[in-house]
Amino acid sequence: MRIDIHPHVISPDTDRYPLAPVDGKRSVWSADAKSLTPEQLIAAMDVAGIDRAAVVHSSTTYGFDNSLVADAAASFHDRLTGVCSIDALAPDAVDTLKGWLDRGCTGLRLFTTGTTNWNQAQWLNDPATWPVWEFASGINLSICLQVRTEGLGMVKALMDRFPAVPVILDHLAHPDLTPGPPYEDAQKAFDLASYEADGRRALIPVRRRDRALTCPPRLVPAVSLDCLLSTGPGSGGRIAAVICGAGGL
Repeated sequence: MRIDIHPHVISPDTDRYPLAPVDGKRSVWSADAKSLTPEQLIAAMDVAGIDRAAVVHSSTTYGFDNSLVADAAASFHDRLTGVCSIDALAPDAVDTLKGWLDRGCTGLRLFTTGTTNWNQAQWLNDPATWPVWEFASGINLSICLQVRTEGLGMVKALMDRFPAVPVILDHLAHPDLTPGPPYEDAQKAFDLASYEADGRRALIPVRRRDRALTCPPRLVPAVSLDCLLSTGPGSGGRIAAVICGAGGL
């Protein structure tokens, strides 16, 4: 079974799904994509032989309104699930998260940096966010973290405090690859492989742009998948080409 763990969907219907990007600045990739509806994603998955997908909410398009991914999961419940994003610092964060889970989301993404703001936010390990982690720990909810390598200290602290929470490291923590091999900045992320050895789980998906790197095999058993892909509008929608570029997987 092939499962894409990080596509996005974008709707041209801005009345139903209003634009409200975090920090008030929309990402270039989402604006350029214009439209990748759930129906278009399913069609692309069929062409590429992708069985299922975890559709990740686009914070740089819709802020904390996860309606599009929730609706996508509801419309194609046999193929798609949703990964929502919330303001983890908000006093009602847990209740908000429960609301999105009730609408069909099955994962959480915490967005602390991105293409519209490359500065690493320092709130990730704020005690105000811990109720969200405690709730996730209680229901075995996976949390995807959009961080930079300089934020990995906060990630490690959270994994130590909440060892039962499965953690997915988004975009390999955006390491600086410009110095070339042996990619020392990426090693900071690969060092999280030690958490799998002692029962705590860290999954580090490697995107196509990072294919020159080798992901330690012991990270992959964090979930029982035969194939892990990461595609979507940021890859130009060329899912089949991505598979070929990754050696067919």
